[in-house]
Amino acid sequence: PISETGFIGAAVGAAATGLRPIVEMMFVGFYGVCADQITNNAAKMHYMFGGKVNLPLTIITNVGAGSGSAAQHSESLYATFTHYPGLKCVVPSDAYTAKGLATAAIRDDDPVIIFLHKLLLGRTRAGLKPSFEWQVPEELYEYPIGKARVVREGADITLIGYSRMAQVCLTAAEELSGQGINAEVVDLRTLRPLDIDTVAESVKKTHRAIVVEETSKIGGFGGEIASQIQEEVFDYLDTPVLRIAGAEAPIPYAMPLEQIAIPSGSTVAALARQVMGR
Repeated sequence: PISETGFIGAAVGAAATGLRPIVEMMFVGFYGVCADQITNNAAKMHYMFGGKVNLPLTIITNVGAGSGSAAQHSESLYATFTHYPGLKCVVPSDAYTAKGLATAAIRDDDPVIIFLHKLLLGRTRAGLKPSFEWQVPEELYEYPIGKARVVREGADITLIGYSRMAQVCLTAAEELSGQGINAEVVDLRTLRPLDIDTVAESVKKTHRAIVVEETSKIGGFGGEIASQIQEEVFDYLDTPVLRIAGAEAPIPYAMPLEQIAIPSGSTVAALARQVMGR
């Protein structure tokens, strides 16, 4: 039966007894049903039991708008979970990284939440083809949790994204390249622990940064990224760190409204041109 309270709770108990359960919470918007099991139990048991109990639990959940799934099935509540010490939060932007992070999550002795964007899974509306495709090796491999990656080298401005927004940043960088702006793209891949060192090194080089996320700007994780950039490399910044985020509204069901409610490559590129004084 579809009872998040039941099957997430059972997975927490199984992990506490030494198993390595993998459990799916179909949509992240359902987290409220099982929040106690995740944030009060999974996140805290290792600490509250003095390290005597590990919680090797992997939770997989779907996030993101763009597939016509309406307001209750299109949320991207990353920041909600990053607020809890004890949880690790990974946000793959492609299939290759998703497999490597899943391997690392299952092997990890801490609870890990894998956020999979529906559009990157190829789930589409009205028969549309998936936006991106990748080759994924059949052999087992692991991508380290807590390690970001520069997926496009640049010198003029740093675009920072995660999950599908990393792909949106790449699309924006391609558009900007035709306009004489060389954008560097950092794909975070993990939000907690956050690899601020990779981000900082990029901003030291470009002196400008835009953080791109699909969620509401108010309370979004992008504010944390921008704050840490200014704490770490303030003296290198030529302009303020800017953020672009989703609309301050529930995700609409109507496709035209849904598309304008989330950042696109064109909107990111437009903001980058503004930052560059173009």
